[in-house]
Amino acid sequence: MASLRVLGHAFRAWKRNKRWAKHEPETPYLADLLADAPVCLHVGASDGRHSYVMTQVAPKARIYAFEPSAFAFQVLKTCMAWHGIADRVTPVHAAVSDKAGELLLVTPRKTSGRMGRAYAYVAETAPNGQARPDLDDQGLELQPTPVITLDDYCRQHGVERVDFIRMDIEGAEQRALEGAREVIDRDRPHVLLEIHPTMLQARFGGSADEVVEFFRSRGYRMFALNGDRLEERSTVVEGLPWKDYFFVHPTRAARLPDGVFKARMAA
Repeated sequence: MASLRVLGHAFRAWKRNKRWAKHEPETPYLADLLADAPVCLHVGASDGRHSYVMTQVAPKARIYAFEPSAFAFQVLKTCMAWHGIADRVTPVHAAVSDKAGELLLVTPRKTSGRMGRAYAYVAETAPNGQARPDLDDQGLELQPTPVITLDDYCRQHGVERVDFIRMDIEGAEQRALEGAREVIDRDRPHVLLEIHPTMLQARFGGSADEVVEFFRSRGYRMFALNGDRLEERSTVVEGLPWKDYFFVHPTRAARLPDGVFKARMAA
């Protein structure tokens, strides 16, 4: 039986989803990427808002939702059940990286006193000083969490095709992509990726440029919203602590649903 705190968070997430409220500006574009019965990996699933959207724009979608926080994982399972989509969303309690094992989930405590669950990230050891270099906090919470790679998971669970990856993991994206090379090279899935330049450098020894090069070296094209307009880019937008980017491979362009991405890929 879920705790009252889990139920309260799940109810707010369920209500927000039903109203299509507080979704990120990139969310409506999922309808221009997903059709038929796509297989999707939702990495950093939190309460499952993107998983819910995927099932609405592609009702036959099969989604694997990875979430390292024990609390958020319970919220995710509860919310997906209330939406009636638990048969299409498989929750996985794990972080995703370049090798399997166990890490610490670092969750900052915001200056308001509330836990900043949206800012949680994985680390080998507890940070010295503030939890993150890009956020004011008043302490942190540490929780051990299992870690997997996407390649291992797909191989072990018979996921033979991946069409779309949504990833928002607070700076761990470069390592997670390294652990998904087989899947990405095999299937060339569409990707919606939140890139965190400061966290990549300060906590994971990587860079935004290396993340972009991971995709560009494989022939992907990169897009981002500029206001209400989707523009093609070759680099991340400078000066932002994080931003979402779409990566679409030309070999999959013909199978895109009619919409902005199909039109842009044909240009």
